[in-house]
Amino acid sequence: MRTSYHYKLRPTKQQIVQFNKWLDLLRCQYNYLLADRFRWYEENRCSINSCSLVVCHLPELRNNPNYNSQQDSLPQLKKDRPWYKELHSQVLQNAAKRVELAMNRFLSGDWNGKRSGKPRFKAANQYKTFTYPTIKSDCIDNGFITLPKFGKVKLVQHRVIPDGFKIKTCSITKKADGYYATLSLEDKTVPSIKPDFNPGSITGIDVGLKEFLTTSDNEVVKIPQYYRKSQKRLRVIQKRVSRRKKGSIGRHKAIKQLSKQHKKVADKRKDFHFQTANNLLKKYDVIAVEDLNVKGLARTRLAKSITDAGWSSFLSILANKAENAGLLVIPVKASGTSQDCSSCGVKVSKKLDVRWHDCPNCGCSLDRDHNAAINIKNRAEGHPALKAKSLLSNSRIVLEAPTETVLRSVVGDVTNS
Repeated sequence: MRTSYHYKLRPTKQQIVQFNKWLDLLRCQYNYLLADRFRWYEENRCSINSCSLVVCHLPELRNNPNYNSQQDSLPQLKKDRPWYKELHSQVLQNAAKRVELAMNRFLSGDWNGKRSGKPRFKAANQYKTFTYPTIKSDCIDNGFITLPKFGKVKLVQHRVIPDGFKIKTCSITKKADGYYATLSLEDKTVPSIKPDFNPGSITGIDVGLKEFLTTSDNEVVKIPQYYRKSQKRLRVIQKRVSRRKKGSIGRHKAIKQLSKQHKKVADKRKDFHFQTANNLLKKYDVIAVEDLNVKGLARTRLAKSITDAGWSSFLSILANKAENAGLLVIPVKASGTSQDCSSCGVKVSKKLDVRWHDCPNCGCSLDRDHNAAINIKNRAEGHPALKAKSLLSNSRIVLEAPTETVLRSVVGDVTNS
């Protein structure tokens, strides 16, 4: 199982200066490596290597810079610029890795084939994270974390790392209210399936803007609207920023105050998402959700309300926590869940402002969101993923320690059937 823990850091003034220096050096190196990629593209995008009149000869094409070649150039970088020697080698290599990932998303796209925009150079204060790809498991001791080639930094250890979990990576992030350490933890001995997994304990949830979500059991969670409630305060601070002269200390302070206010809103929303996900997973082993195109919905006239609700963030948190708990979240097709009758399946067309479902065919009458949640649950029942999870759970009960080969064979049989 893989999870992450987030800790607040309490660095000294000297350590804050050192953190900022590291981030600025990494930002400059990131921009240099990214410019090297762009330079190769501009100089070598034409396949012609000689003049057709045999009058002149064009220079040979330079090899395409990649992660390995840029990583190999780092020792020479430390010779030419000795101030880079104070950076940890793996932290410096991670900057080259970030350039590689950004270029791959731009040229090849993600696993779904969707490409992102052209990578941009990082301006001052835009490079806010550096990562240790490997770190010792005993780096935390007595409220301090030991960072290689940096030293001990005080942290607020609000929860203890569970026994058996190994620290894989450590990322230091600069936020509006200070620095944070994110530890990636792994324990291969934790079962990926809950021993007493019950496929019959299932519910469907319909997320909305009137209510945050409605379950198929007609349980309603109110929408908090944290951004809407803080708009008055944000407006005051935003005016304060616009009145300040660009580049002045006063404007910098106002921007920092605005960032803190936005972070406060984001933290409240995130805490609400985690609490809601925990409450659902305590009651149900299987949760069916709509496979929504949240980015597309966020481009409509309801963009502010959809962004304030944070559907995408909540569904991601719910799926991750279910996986860590050995439970299941099933995304189902979203089209028609509000229009189809949950009792007889007949399509009952209604506009968005109509919040009650009345079926003229079977007489079913219930709330629109409740009807949609029941449809979502019905679509998830009998899903191949649910069958696979059920069979894997049964095999874990019969076999005390099933091997990975047995689990894969069970999943393969269910998928092929």
